[in-house]
Amino acid sequence: MILYRYWQALAIMTAVSAGVVHAQGPAPVAAPTAATAPLPAEAFARLPFLQNPELSPDGTRVAVKMAIKGEQRFAIVPLDDTSKLVMISPGPNDLNSWAWVNNDWLVATIGATAPVEGDSWYLRRTIGISADGKKINVLGKDLAAQGADDILWIARDGSPHIRLALQTSIYRDTAGFWPEVRDFDVTNGHSVQVQPPRETVMDWYADGTGTVRSGLAYDDDTRSYRLLYRDSAAQPFRTLVKAKGKDADLGNTPAMFLPEPGKALSISDADDVTALYPLDLATLKTGAKLFGVPGYDIDSIISDESGTRLVGVQYTDTRPRVHWIDPALADIQTKLDAAVGTRTARIVSWSKDFQVLIVHVGGPDRPGAYYIFRQAEGVMHMMGTVNEALGLKAYAPVRTIKYKARDGLEISAVLTLPPGKEAKNLPLILLPHGGPFARDDESWDWWTQFLASRGYAVLQPNYRGSSGFGTAFTKKGRGQWGLAMQDDLTDAVKWAADSGLADAKRVCIVGGSYGGYAAFRGAQRDGAVYRCAVSFAGVSDMPAMLRYDGAFLNGGRNKDYLRDQAPDLKAVSPLYGAAQFSMPILIMHGKKDTVVPVKQSRDMAAKLKAAGKPYLYIEQPLGDHHFTREADRLEFLKALEAFLKEHNPA
Repeated sequence: MILYRYWQALAIMTAVSAGVVHAQGPAPVAAPTAATAPLPAEAFARLPFLQNPELSPDGTRVAVKMAIKGEQRFAIVPLDDTSKLVMISPGPNDLNSWAWVNNDWLVATIGATAPVEGDSWYLRRTIGISADGKKINVLGKDLAAQGADDILWIARDGSPHIRLALQTSIYRDTAGFWPEVRDFDVTNGHSVQVQPPRETVMDWYADGTGTVRSGLAYDDDTRSYRLLYRDSAAQPFRTLVKAKGKDADLGNTPAMFLPEPGKALSISDADDVTALYPLDLATLKTGAKLFGVPGYDIDSIISDESGTRLVGVQYTDTRPRVHWIDPALADIQTKLDAAVGTRTARIVSWSKDFQVLIVHVGGPDRPGAYYIFRQAEGVMHMMGTVNEALGLKAYAPVRTIKYKARDGLEISAVLTLPPGKEAKNLPLILLPHGGPFARDDESWDWWTQFLASRGYAVLQPNYRGSSGFGTAFTKKGRGQWGLAMQDDLTDAVKWAADSGLADAKRVCIVGGSYGGYAAFRGAQRDGAVYRCAVSFAGVSDMPAMLRYDGAFLNGGRNKDYLRDQAPDLKAVSPLYGAAQFSMPILIMHGKKDTVVPVKQSRDMAAKLKAAGKPYLYIEQPLGDHHFTREADRLEFLKALEAFLKEHNPA
């Protein structure tokens, strides 16, 4: 049995540094030279200046990701003296999440790709950060293997403790490959084991007291699942429910443990769309529905700081919303809604006593700003705009439309119109989302707003297989990659043309990830529909993706998923139909993409070149799958604008 400890080979923490600095805003963007000229691409390409601000329990500090001169930083801002802002550079690491432990300490999760035994792995860590920025502790640095960022619980009594699940070995034949749970003191990194590893259990879940109450076991060889459960730490785990096979369903499982013994809350799709129900853990039966939205899945639940009391339910209909259960938050939301008018106000964080809150005010047509709201004052004070170059003004209008696919299925789509132009005979960009298990809604989107600013109508269909519209709608996408899912996209174009909105002769398909695949597929098979195509980080070769995803942990399950996406994966892979491409295509891909390998676009470009087809391939050496670098965003927008100006001018 060999224990491989990454911390010696892992350089991801060595570049993390902290210091007290004065806040610096992003560099200004030059104003347009004429009143009618659109803002430059630089304005839309900016990383959000502020992201996911979190208030300390006492409401005196804010922890937030900031973009400074195109690079991301982590900041801790004292609200009584912002000049004492603490700025922490994540170095080469992704800063994935953060949370306050108490008023003096935070935890953050980070990750980076690093070489491990001749291969590149994405390694994940958790760090403790003092609120003054003077101390940073890597939790489990002498123990952690590849995964060490699963925070199960944070103490809410003021003590500096968390419970963290982490792997201690990369080797599957060792016990340490399966995560154990440890209680960490974030001030010094000291820890004790509270739950030993258990074979096949990769995911542990704790209740509001920190007790590990359940574990999800999965055996990839047999495609079998087990949900383990216990009522208290004094009891052994028992198997609550089993399921086996590629379509295995564990049924009703706990989403939040309640203080009452054997009681929990569950998010269930018993009525097709997911809703919230009480759950009896002895029988796994649900009670009367607590909250649901007809026609739409709920997204998640929000608990109070104890983790045992429900305060809100998040859901998305035409846009993200929160149904507040807590009367104090519900009352504040009502007052905020009345104050902001046509804009939307979203409570994103609050102090322990609910007296200080952070509120985002914006809309689908504006990136907006974050505000500090103190109930005693009843006034919102601006923290900062999300995008200084764009400010608070409204840009392109956004609304949701519905259309019928050729088989009668009703599909919603998000429509963004170019400002100042009549919604008639417009050039159209069809922009399918990635995923494909995802969805678009009426939220601010820098791609669509940039395209609309250049004179294009932008249509984002939530084609079959998208999430958020119930289980039956999602299942309609099964086996339909490049087939009925692609038909849904062409049917959206037909709706736009038939309604008079779009010029059917001026349509381009643009997308990223699965949307990039759809752009490849559209260029291959729908020459009569589109004039050009743009693929960012798109999939071109499904059999190759099956091999790639199958090489990871639980690769058998990954292969099952991909095999189910079409009756013949090769037949719907654009790579093997390069000779059928009938339009110019722009292909862009980041070399550091770990979701869709850059080889997918490299190979597609090579096939198009061999077939004598018109294409432009741009590879971003430092680019990833999510446009985390401002420079990559800007390069993409400029290339996109130039390509559209040549092949589908507005």
